[in-house]
Amino acid sequence: MNEKTPRTFDGKAFAAALSTAPGVYRMYAADDTLLYVGKAGALRKRVGSYFNGSPKSTRIMMMLSQVARMDATVTRTEAEALLLENQLIKSLTPRYNVSLRDDKTYPQVLLTREQWPRIALHRGPRAIPGRYYGPYPGVGAVRETLNLMHKLFKLRSCEDSVFRNRSRPCLQYQIGRCSAPCVELVAQADYDESVRLAAMFLEGKSDQLADELMQSMQAASDALEFERAARLRDLVASLRSMQNRQYVDGRAADLDVLACAMQGASACVMLLAFRDGRNLGTRAFFPRTNGEDSAEEVLAAFVSQYYVEHAPPAEVLLDRQIPDAEMIEAALSASAERKVVLKWNVRGERAGYIDLASRNAQITLVTEMDSQGAQRARSEALREMLGLAEPVKRVECFDISHTMGEATVASCVVFDAAGPVRAQYRRYNISGIEPGDDYAAMHQAIDRRFRRAVEEGGVLPDVLLIDGGAGQLSQAQAALADLGVEGVVLVGVAKGVERRAGHEALVLPDGREIRPGAASPALQFIQQVRDEAHRFAITGHRGRRQKTRMTSKLEDIPGIGPRRRASLLKHFGGIAGLKAAGEAEIARVEGINDALAARIYANLHGLSVPDPAAE
Repeated sequence: MNEKTPRTFDGKAFAAALSTAPGVYRMYAADDTLLYVGKAGALRKRVGSYFNGSPKSTRIMMMLSQVARMDATVTRTEAEALLLENQLIKSLTPRYNVSLRDDKTYPQVLLTREQWPRIALHRGPRAIPGRYYGPYPGVGAVRETLNLMHKLFKLRSCEDSVFRNRSRPCLQYQIGRCSAPCVELVAQADYDESVRLAAMFLEGKSDQLADELMQSMQAASDALEFERAARLRDLVASLRSMQNRQYVDGRAADLDVLACAMQGASACVMLLAFRDGRNLGTRAFFPRTNGEDSAEEVLAAFVSQYYVEHAPPAEVLLDRQIPDAEMIEAALSASAERKVVLKWNVRGERAGYIDLASRNAQITLVTEMDSQGAQRARSEALREMLGLAEPVKRVECFDISHTMGEATVASCVVFDAAGPVRAQYRRYNISGIEPGDDYAAMHQAIDRRFRRAVEEGGVLPDVLLIDGGAGQLSQAQAALADLGVEGVVLVGVAKGVERRAGHEALVLPDGREIRPGAASPALQFIQQVRDEAHRFAITGHRGRRQKTRMTSKLEDIPGIGPRRRASLLKHFGGIAGLKAAGEAEIARVEGINDALAARIYANLHGLSVPDPAAE
């Protein structure tokens, strides 16, 4: 037998050898490209269904025609299979799986894990230790939740840098929205109890919370602790008052409503969320369907992937029945350690919510497709203006931001045919250059971005936009030449007359300038990308500058570290109080001797600083 002749994969034999346990299966092409990842409540039955001769969709038939081998992983439970499937889809991006693609960072409520936990709005990666609740559809919903939390439980919201250096309570304490743990006006045990109750509220357990508070109130009354009983009574009254305004179908609802709309291979899943009866608003998702044209399959994939990342509510309403609903329901219940119910064909008010979500999904999908169509038209106009033979699939733009040379930051934003790819945005903190040298900053940023691409075989853009004129463009060109990068079209975007939008000049490496005019779709596309790079650079610069300024110049004084700095600021209530103090007063702070106090005083007042070696 010729070893070069590809062998036909025997799916029936592979399925027959599998167990009936739950697990995950993977399909591979002849070149070992991962085609598909799926979960199963019973591996033998699920995999066998692909090869039983029954009619399949065009997408499935195309996928099966490419399968050269398969493997499977047995899991203990269906919940583990759901988790593993989601992890593999996210990390390996199989060619035929529906993939939940969400590059927006929606806000969450963060309850930190520390001695005196704080509660605050949070965006971005979950890097801070603590418990995260959400995501919420918008900032307004988070702020409404935080407003309730501060009124009910009086948890701190201040940043740690402020919290550590308070010497007296702030205004939040004065207006009854914080218990002032910064100056220990609340006992640790009482604050911990408030944190526990707040967590129950955020988890949607307000009925259980109210019952527990009623029991505590009665116990306090029986023990003749009338002040504590009165506080608990007021807390229960506030909870009940809130619940009376927020019932759905006559009871406090903890549910999500999901509807899927499709046009061709484009899909929109609309999420309408209720937590503890409060309508948190809607949120739209646009999954990557990879050829799947069944709304039921897309919705099933969404439910599986979304609720692995986010805690599911007790009830999920769907606008249609989905495949493997019982398995997904059981897996979500096991993962959440409580009953999670998937429902469709509901009546009454809940049917109205499904109808609302469905109409919103259809409208949003049409709007998104119109937007994508306009985006493609602008991208095509850019290709024609630059005289490129192939469509522009990837555009990157670099911008530099600083204030008088301070805290220089370079941004790199990425756009593809569908718009911004926020997950691939990057910022570069620029160092080792003369302050304010934008040319050197641009050279360093380009070198760092493309050096890594060259060394690791990363993706290159079709068009590279440089926010600046001929000088910045020449630096980018030199950096790419040093690295041996070819095939990238460079374009400088120079400010127009009086810096007016629409009057920009596009500078090319050969020295030519193009002025397309405000009506040009190509220039509109470039403006969109350039403005996003500018926004991203300014945001990074402001954050870096604020972080720099938050670090007190006290730490530049020999002998002053973070602990002594904190002690000084706490003792004097801030840098202004410290600056107003004399040497003798500074020396009274624990850990500060006379010589160190003299150095501190001299440093703060611009005097000659005593030599530490002479002490």
